[in-house]
Formats: sequence, structure tokens, C-alpha cells
Amino acid sequence: MYDLKIKPEEHFDSDLPTKPILLFPNPQQISMSIRASALIFADEKSQKLLSLIEMVAPSNATALIKGETGTGKELVARHLHALSSRRNGPFAAINCGAFSETLVESELFGYERGAFTGATSSKVGWFETANGGTLFLDEIGDLPLSTQVKLLRVLQEREVVPIGSRKAIPIDVRLVAATNVNLTEAVKAGRFREDLYYRIKVVPIEIPPLRERPGDILPLVDHFLDVYRNRMHTTRPELLTETKRALLAYPWPGNIRELENVIHRALLVCDGKALRPLDLNLPTIQLVSSDLASNFTSPSSLLERAISELIEQEPEDLYENFIRKVVLQTFEHCRQNQVQTARVLGVSRNVLRTLLKQFGVIQ
Repeated sequence: MYDLKIKPEEHFDSDLPTKPILLFPNPQQISMSIRASALIFADEKSQKLLSLIEMVAPSNATALIKGETGTGKELVARHLHALSSRRNGPFAAINCGAFSETLVESELFGYERGAFTGATSSKVGWFETANGGTLFLDEIGDLPLSTQVKLLRVLQEREVVPIGSRKAIPIDVRLVAATNVNLTEAVKAGRFREDLYYRIKVVPIEIPPLRERPGDILPLVDHFLDVYRNRMHTTRPELLTETKRALLAYPWPGNIRELENVIHRALLVCDGKALRPLDLNLPTIQLVSSDLASNFTSPSSLLERAISELIEQEPEDLYENFIRKVVLQTFEHCRQNQVQTARVLGVSRNVLRTLLKQFGVIQ
């Protein structure tokens, strides 16, 4: 399912040390997803994260992984499984936000034939699928309250009752949950059950965003350069000093996933000899000269300037047009992923969906 690999020394720049890196077995299969396909432990914060994972992995305690989209939460969950006594058992992963309220319970707990219209045969749920191993529930904060109640019962009783059945099925599953939302605030707002929250956060694991662990950036760049150079059958371009400065200065709101996309694109457009700051096509980059290639304009300054110019023009419906532009541009930047768009905008997914419906993007 997954491996922990050590990259050979010769693939790194001379000033980059060899560090362990977590990889999916077939990263090509997830290249279009919003997941991080690699997680490296070069930065001091990442090394502390790895130490924590190694300490808690042998236990059967429920773990709650917190981190922004694209930071590598599933890779951490897989590593917890690989280092545990359950390593020879199954690892099952489900994104709670990918299913409607009516479907998520049948996915988690399964159902019997005839349980509802269209149930022409029985289906095993993910808890049974992961029996003897680990079940990873990503975006657990998106679970509806009705499902949260049933999940809490499963964790307490260690058994599941498929929809349409009266017979409980014993299970032996370690639950690892993940979220990119603040569950404490969700509890206060009544969107997440407090008893379930304390049940799943026995072992909290926080993954810092990429901007807070800059020591990982260049080793990840080195890894992605090798990955896409090999796929494209091209030579490896030189990573210029000013390009490194630009990479380290950028805040990476999309984290590792965004970094991978940037490197992939840069390899496609560069001249093959050197990777320059312009090849990165990073937002807010300002190339004054080759010596100042990594200078960035403050995002708040850019926003203030743009708003001032709009106000001077006194356009009609300024507020509505401004909100529309911000929402739709962010939606496109996040590749139309609603969860990531809501996070970047700092609003709930329901608020985002309301706006997208208002703007005619979704129905």
C-alpha cells in the first residue's frame, strides 16, 4: 500500500541532506487530486512530527490529524498504520466530504439487501473492510450530526450495525481521523458533537503548513524535479539561486500539493538548462532585476492598491462584483475544490456553496 523511502544522496543538491520521505506507492494515480503525494522530514518541525508519529504509532489509540489541505495528512495516517502492530492488516481511507448525507452512512457501516430502494444486494461498509487494520476518515468535520451519533456508538461499542440489519457485527479497527477545519470552533457552533470530538482526539497530531517548515521546501523541490524529469524523459535543469530564494519566500497556501504543481509546470516551460523565477509563475512575484528576482509585493498592499483603483473609478455594484471576483478567482485557483476554496477564503463550505449558487456556478 505504501512505503517509507530514503532518497539516494546523489539526487540531492550538494547542500541538502538525505532525509526520509513518505511516498504513495503509485503517486501518478493521485496526480490530479489535492492530496500531497510526498512528505519529507528535513525541517526541525517535521523531524519533531516524525518523532511523535513513531512514539504513538504502536498504540491502538484513536488519532486526530490536523492540518491544512495538501500538507500530507493521509501519508501520516498511512505511516501510523505501517509502524503499528496492525501493519499486516488492511488500511482503508475514506473522504467524509465526498459523500452526501444519505450515502455516507451506507459507506461507513454498510447495508443489507432491501434496506432501501435500489439496495439489490448487501454491501460491506468501510469499518468491516478495515477490520483488523486501520480506518482513515479524512475531513471528519464534514460528517452530518446524525452520522456523528452513530460513529460515536461504533467507537464505544466496537461493533457496527449495517443499515437494514438488527445484528451487530464486532469490529477491531483503529480509527485515524483528519480535518482541516477547527473542530473546537465547530463544537461551539453546534456543528460537531463534543463527545465525539474528545473521543477521536486521544492522540492529536498537528501537521504544520509548508510555510512554517521552510527546511522541507528545497528537498521537496529536489524530489519533484526528479519525479517529473523522469516522467518527461528530460535532463534536470539547474536550480538557480534566485529561484531558490523565490521558492523559500512564497507562502505556499496550497502546501505540498501546490509546490508539486508549480515544479511540474516549471519543467514544462523552462528552457531545459536552468529553472528561473519566471518559470515558477508564482502569484505576487515582482521581477525588478535578476538580482532581485525573489522580491515579493505584500498581498495586503496589492489588495489595497486594487481596491483604491476600483473606488476611484466608481463602478456600479462595486461590492457585489468584488465579492464575485474574489470567490470565483479563488475557486479557479483551488481547481474548483470546494473544501480548499472555503479554507482559503476563511468561510464554511455551506457559505461557499451559497455564493457559488448565487453566481450560477453550481446548481
